[in-house]
Amino acid sequence: MSATSSEKIVIPVSGMTCAACQGRVQRTLSKTPGVVDASVNLMMGNATVAYDPGAVNPADLVETIRATGYGAELPVPDRSAFEEQAARDAATAEEFADLRRKAIVSGIAGAVAMAASMPLMRGGGMGGAAHSAIGWGLLLLTLGVMAFAGRHFYTRAWAAFRHHAASMDTLVAVGTGAAFVYSVIATVAPGFFLRHGVMPDVYYEAVIIIIAFILTGNAFEARAKRQTSAALRALAQLQPKTARVVRNDTEVDIAVAEVRGADVVVVRPGERIPVDGDLVSGSSSVDESMLTGESLPVKKGAGDRVIGGTINGTGAFHFKATTLGADSVLAQIVKLMRDAQGSRAPIQALADRVSAVFVPVVMTLSIATFVIWFIAVHAGGGLAGAAAVRGFAAAVAVLIIACPCAMGLAVPTAVMVATGKGAELGVLIKGGEALQRAGDLTTVVLDKTGTVTEGKPTVTDLVPAPGAAIAPAELLALVASIERSSEHPLAGAIVRYAEEHGSAARASESFQSVTGRGAMGVVGGRAVMAGNAALMADYAVDTTPLQAEAERLAGEAKSPLYVAVDGRLEALLAVADPIRASSRAAIARLHAMGLHVVMLTGDAQRTADAIARVAGVDRVVAGVLPAGKVAEIKRLQGEGQVVAMVGDGINDGPALAQADIGIAIGTGTDVAVEAADVALMRGDLTGVAQAIELSRRTMRTMKQNLFWAFVYNVIGIPIAAGALYPAFGLQLSPIIASAAMAFSSVSVVSNSLRLRRARIA
Repeated sequence: MSATSSEKIVIPVSGMTCAACQGRVQRTLSKTPGVVDASVNLMMGNATVAYDPGAVNPADLVETIRATGYGAELPVPDRSAFEEQAARDAATAEEFADLRRKAIVSGIAGAVAMAASMPLMRGGGMGGAAHSAIGWGLLLLTLGVMAFAGRHFYTRAWAAFRHHAASMDTLVAVGTGAAFVYSVIATVAPGFFLRHGVMPDVYYEAVIIIIAFILTGNAFEARAKRQTSAALRALAQLQPKTARVVRNDTEVDIAVAEVRGADVVVVRPGERIPVDGDLVSGSSSVDESMLTGESLPVKKGAGDRVIGGTINGTGAFHFKATTLGADSVLAQIVKLMRDAQGSRAPIQALADRVSAVFVPVVMTLSIATFVIWFIAVHAGGGLAGAAAVRGFAAAVAVLIIACPCAMGLAVPTAVMVATGKGAELGVLIKGGEALQRAGDLTTVVLDKTGTVTEGKPTVTDLVPAPGAAIAPAELLALVASIERSSEHPLAGAIVRYAEEHGSAARASESFQSVTGRGAMGVVGGRAVMAGNAALMADYAVDTTPLQAEAERLAGEAKSPLYVAVDGRLEALLAVADPIRASSRAAIARLHAMGLHVVMLTGDAQRTADAIARVAGVDRVVAGVLPAGKVAEIKRLQGEGQVVAMVGDGINDGPALAQADIGIAIGTGTDVAVEAADVALMRGDLTGVAQAIELSRRTMRTMKQNLFWAFVYNVIGIPIAAGALYPAFGLQLSPIIASAAMAFSSVSVVSNSLRLRRARIA
């Protein structure tokens, strides 16, 4: 089934607590007939599913998730990205408040239980009635904590059991449940233990403190989760609530949602711009740093575009509203980031494979621990009861310490923080896969016009051909008449140059754009052509008289353009597109990162070589059409290179799609941005180096997270099982195991949060 026949839906999923939960939902969805791809995100609490609407519908997908034992519901229709983010923020805040409340209550109860348990140790010199009363009091206190603070552990574990699954909740529920049942028997029937030579000690305080520690870790984890989406939350809060518009010649304040297309919006000094639009009067400088990462304000005048959420400077202006609501730039960025944060990085597959078998393996290890302890202690001359108690404590410690939370959080937390950090830099990364691939790049391929150069060319020379029959002013008018129908940057430069020299463009009878060669048309009954030597050769126009001049201009990094009228060569126009001020430094930075830099252009070889020398590019491929750009990227990939393509035009779309990573200059066309994996909100190459550096740092963080999550269990489980006891006499108590488990999850999230503070210039 082709990807084009599929639709995508993001389904909220509740009840997931660890990598095992995430893996179970994802495996079930992936096996569902009609599902093309499924990605389940533990951090976001959702499932992103690409499906064939002819084979399965969203309601079926929701039921499939529910059948695994987790909650799911259809997404709220017609809810904007801002509303979705607000709802998620509210849910996260509520989750944190609930966990904090339960952690505090269980912590206080744990302190009381510990104090009350002291006299019970070895009898404490108390009478039997007092001993029994304290025991029953602790039983009721523990039952209350389990029912209030720890209830979700047991309900979720039971739901997982009914669906033949196991999760973190299973480990916690079995561990604390076993300790509680043991303690209840010791309280109700102490004589049973005494007859077997074992003191009827109880573990009530351990049950309560384990729950308190785990809830405390979960509360810190929830708080840290909120921090991972801080950048997204900040973006969603940029849009003002109201806008001042002109209605019936009067300025009125209305809700942003009520602004209509073509409304004239008034912006005063220091105000935040409410919606996207085009200036119609006035001028100012606008701070766009929160969207583009560009620190300097951008000057705006009539005809310039402004973006909702940016901040006006000292000027005042009126602008006409254009893209609104879900189509606005800010809404698209928020949606793009939410989609990216809900995606999976390929490295996540490693954690998924481990988590698929992790909990059953831990349960088996726990049982094996009990058996080994029992046999070892009993064989060493210990009483059967003492052997059972020792084995029981070790088995519970194994269950508690082995929670797979850290594995489930290792990759998604890093993806969330990194995409947020990228947005602060004006670098929009479309998902975990792109984030990971960018770190593996070996070659960066750059389009020339609008990427290495400003993309705002100007005419520098007009050289008449020997024996030219048409005056320069008339020739300019003819060329401008056909070029005004073209979208190529060089065409715009010619039209502007003609207007500046008083040669007004006229209506053309016909127009044809010849990709990679130039343009032609009929103006006033005369056939006009403007393009490179290849276009002239196609129509047998002899360019020899101006060939030397064309080579000289090309050597000065100017693009020569031949002009022919009625099949006769009339002139040579030279257009120069200045190199961006930041290009040379950005390319030098790419070199410093060990990357090979190639420039592709449809320009003549001499022009391209001159620009490459100034910019510091390693290799130039000139005179290529869009298909040639794709062919060059395929050639590099065939050599084993991992290739990024950076471009901004419609003709870059195929090359952006072919590359391992497509990077679109945000000032470019929508087609380029859609085809790319990374979109740069600023119009320069600095963001390319920033995206790659961010990717490399993120991959290091992901690997660190996975390493510590795995090593933690590799080391922690044997210690909990009693590996240190024979040599050092040390046995890990269930309480210490619960604290270690909580610490592992918090440490993984905290490590990911370090990316927020990373200095990526």
